Amino acid sequence: MGRRRRRVDWAAGVGTGTLPEAIAALSRLLPAGPSPEIFRRAKFDRPEAAPALWRLLFHVLAPLPERGASASLSPEAQARLVKAVLCSQGYPRPVLAQLPEDGSQGSRELLLALSWLLAREPLIERLLVQTRVQLGDQSGALASSGPPVLHMGAEVPVDLRCVQWLMGKLRFRWRHLISSQQEQCTLLGKIHLYTHGCHSDQNLGHLSVTETEMLRDPEGGQQLLWALECENTRLKAALEWRRWELVFWRWMDTVLGICPPEGPAAASRPTILPRVPEQGLGQLEQVAQELQALHEELLEAGAARRVAWEAQVEGLGRGPQWSSVRRASQEAVDQELAALRRSWEQDRGPTPPQGPHRLVRREESAARTQGLQAAGLARLLRRQEACLQATLHRLQGQCQQELARLAGALPGLIWIPPPRR
Repeated sequence: MGRRRRRVDWAAGVGTGTLPEAIAALSRLLPAGPSPEIFRRAKFDRPEAAPALWRLLFHVLAPLPERGASASLSPEAQARLVKAVLCSQGYPRPVLAQLPEDGSQGSRELLLALSWLLAREPLIERLLVQTRVQLGDQSGALASSGPPVLHMGAEVPVDLRCVQWLMGKLRFRWRHLISSQQEQCTLLGKIHLYTHGCHSDQNLGHLSVTETEMLRDPEGGQQLLWALECENTRLKAALEWRRWELVFWRWMDTVLGICPPEGPAAASRPTILPRVPEQGLGQLEQVAQELQALHEELLEAGAARRVAWEAQVEGLGRGPQWSSVRRASQEAVDQELAALRRSWEQDRGPTPPQGPHRLVRREESAARTQGLQAAGLARLLRRQEACLQATLHRLQGQCQQELARLAGALPGLIWIPPPRR
């Protein structure tokens, strides 16, 4: 009876028997993935499923160094980190922040948070990249595009000195990361030079760090073989997940359907405004009145200029001057587009593939192969960067000229342009 009831629970609202396979594939993909039974209990908000989901979200959201130190973190600390990261990424449901940090309840809400992460970003692809076994020495971007944008609530006070200190610390860590990667490239070059001619593949010509380590410690090959088998298992699970992903989302619709509504109190929750000291209210009102007066003056000046411009355009449109102006503008635009195309098509060649690439040492006199040439790629990127910087400076100059022209319409207004970056 218990087994039959369990099958009914799995298939409720889905209409297919492939849901256990879909959740089992997802569990094999996630770090510290819980069993499919945990997902089923989380649908009904069972408290025994909450600790496993807290650990799962911690391993998904925490950076790699903190995952290694997860054994020293208490469950309460892991729950606080999960709440902070989800809040910074803009998780929309406030119920999560109200959950107790001891892991005693909230399994359904944690399941919804995991589903939100799966739908919001390519989480599976990111986890597969993080757990990929590297056989060769690879090169890629120094880092990502930057830290995620924090969506902090308005009720959180911001200390500017703390922000400046954090920005300085971030710049220091960034410079340290760049120097570390430069040192790593130097050591890789030495290994490639010392092992030149040892590889069976003539296109490579040298050994990688992993292959050199296997020669030094042959017993480590068993660990490498085990890591490759684990990666193959994850890749097979990813294929199964892509096959049954739609079934999982249909089941999540049923989970969201049984969630109790947040109620009118949550719907009518007042907007939290920033804390303003009482002694600054009068000054804020005075500044608001001055800004309103300036806004009205700007609207009046802009309306007058618009009327004059429209009258001038109508006058030009009746004569041959308008045609000459349009022709000159079109020629200027065509010349600028042609210059941009020439700058981008310089040293035209096949588009270099994105992502990590295996580092292979080549002599200057060696024949050119189909691989990427680091020096040529660096020159191409520098030229593109210079082109983009020139375009950015030109656009900044045009924007500053336009702002100066608009500010000149207000008598007595002093406009200080921002410095160019």
